[in-house]
Amino acid sequence: MSGSRIVALGHYQPSRVVTNNDIAQFVDTNDEWIRDRVGIVSRRIADGETVADMATAAADKALANSGLTAADIDLVVVATCTSIDRSPNVACRVAAKLGITAPGAFDLNTACSGFAYALGTVDHAIRAGASRNALVIGAEKLSDFTDWTDRSTCIIFADGAGAAVVTATTGDEPSGIGPVVWGSAPDKSDAVRIEGWRPYIAQEGQSVFRWATTALAPLALQACEKAGVDPSELAAFVPHQANSRIIDGIAKRLNIPQAIIAKDIVESGNTSAASVPLALSKLVERREVPSGAPVLLFGFGGGLTYAGQVVRCP
Repeated sequence: MSGSRIVALGHYQPSRVVTNNDIAQFVDTNDEWIRDRVGIVSRRIADGETVADMATAAADKALANSGLTAADIDLVVVATCTSIDRSPNVACRVAAKLGITAPGAFDLNTACSGFAYALGTVDHAIRAGASRNALVIGAEKLSDFTDWTDRSTCIIFADGAGAAVVTATTGDEPSGIGPVVWGSAPDKSDAVRIEGWRPYIAQEGQSVFRWATTALAPLALQACEKAGVDPSELAAFVPHQANSRIIDGIAKRLNIPQAIIAKDIVESGNTSAASVPLALSKLVERREVPSGAPVLLFGFGGGLTYAGQVVRCP
């Protein structure tokens, strides 16, 4: 087997929309300030849905779009940092809900970079012959860990899920997933955290902003270099949807004026590990990126961790 490729995508968001004006009813903030500082207009918040429910809905849509069946899937990987249950893991619950029998199934937690980490891990498993058809999912219910009295964080986070079906390439078929560039900045690990038995999200916003806007563009360019893709060839850039100013800062340093820059943060907020597949799935669903076109994915955040790769659009 020469590599792997994404064959289909799917996403899910809860039905409840929470606007900036809604949030301004219970903390001292306003719509203009939130739009200016983070670029968010609205976000989706789950009511009864769990992380596993949202992961399953996104995965079910991706599987339906792929032409494969549950019987074809031999590996399920879920990237999440907000599963309340330690065991069973979310991947096993997704497999059970979709009727996938006897897959490898595990969760992966690198917070906001989780989907890119999971995609790299699955690509490696397929290249090694340990899997042939896999589900890769990013799913988060950040509302469970949000302090709704903290105006510095409650304006940012939201819920949702995105999923990809990844399959092995064969023969002379080129790989559709480039080598992953991943790593971390452990000395800054306290900048974004969810700690303790009754945890709330806490972050040092300025520290994260400076790190993201100065350190990450060269790493994203490394992902292009490893994939043999010049940045000028990129059809789209799908970064973690952390903050519109961070997204703009990284994109400017990449110098990719021809590429679509995903800005799902405007209507979805920051959904951590779900943000990259959620934004990518929407671009594909709207047919804004041609099939086979190179797209740069790049996740970053809690840990502080980062991971990215160039993929070919399904």
